[in-house]
Amino acid sequence: MNNSLCRFIFNEPLSLHTSMRVGGPAKIFIEPLNVDSFTCCYKQFPGARILGKGTNIIAPDNGIEVVISTLELRKINVDNNVVICEAGTTLLTLCKVAAEAGLSGLEFAYGIPGTIGGAVYMNAGAYGGEIGQLIEFAEVFDGEKIFTLRKEELSFSYRWSIFQEKKWIILRVALKLQSDDSKSIMRRMESILKRRIETQPLDQPSAGSVFKRPRPDFYVGKAIEELGLKGFKIGGAEVSKKHAGFIVNSGDATARDIRSLVEFIQQKVMTTYGVQLEPEVEFW
Repeated sequence: MNNSLCRFIFNEPLSLHTSMRVGGPAKIFIEPLNVDSFTCCYKQFPGARILGKGTNIIAPDNGIEVVISTLELRKINVDNNVVICEAGTTLLTLCKVAAEAGLSGLEFAYGIPGTIGGAVYMNAGAYGGEIGQLIEFAEVFDGEKIFTLRKEELSFSYRWSIFQEKKWIILRVALKLQSDDSKSIMRRMESILKRRIETQPLDQPSAGSVFKRPRPDFYVGKAIEELGLKGFKIGGAEVSKKHAGFIVNSGDATARDIRSLVEFIQQKVMTTYGVQLEPEVEFW
């Protein structure tokens, strides 16, 4: 492995790399500078955790052995109405590039803070849109070889993709978008971002919506709010006062605090509504 194409950091706090700002040290934190060096790193450290912007991850307080970052993998190519991008491309950048190219379809994702790799992994969605609806194909690494999967092979459903089952690693994805006026696309994006700012605690560390919606007619945030849990805290983990579907780090939260609060909410919702909530966030 050519170390010049990878940056190695030792005992790197994962709290610096997760949006919730929790997590102990990664004994080895690796930042490959391109896809080839990424796959080479993973072959050297099979089973390493893969991390983008960490916007849906609760990293453990006692840390992780090896973490490989995707954030340097951010090349984008626009070919007519298809955008091909590497897994570490942020959704913010991707949305802007698409808008500038006059390509519509990603507006719903504007303001989601993660990467396209993470978004495909969990089939991220908002405001009626889902990433899986746009995917043409994904280039995937299984630890030994690289191969391509078409959209119909990716098993997209609500907050689900085949990657959660197979643990394959997303390297590149292709999204098919629709031609539209750039200014109109930007106006829609800004409108969605305004809604996010008005309704979500974007000024505090969080990992986005904590729970999946268990069924279409059950609104998790509303249910938690009706239980009187807005502002309820365990340690430094707090149910957001702005949107009860979010847990925020009020300053000194640990992963243990967050897990305890998640389990407390699950118990209360089950007792009151008879509904089992499944976390949308991923606990490492």
